[in-house]
Amino acid sequence: MILKFEEEFYEICKEIIAENKSIEEWAEIESDDQFQSAIYEGGFDATEMAFCFSVYIEKQEYWFQLPLTQILQLK
Repeated sequence: MILKFEEEFYEICKEIIAENKSIEEWAEIESDDQFQSAIYEGGFDATEMAFCFSVYIEKQEYWFQLPLTQILQLK
């Protein structure tokens, strides 16, 4: 399934970029709920070495992950 990101996800990405941390630094502070909005919740997972999020759309939960490199491309 292809999901369209809402503006609030881009706001989360801006927060991640503003932190200016390396992947190693993110791994040290691993958290599965560091970033939250009305429909998104997630954080960095050191096992996956990616940011993992859940999103609720029409009462259905979906999961996705993005590596730091992809989030940084959103600048």
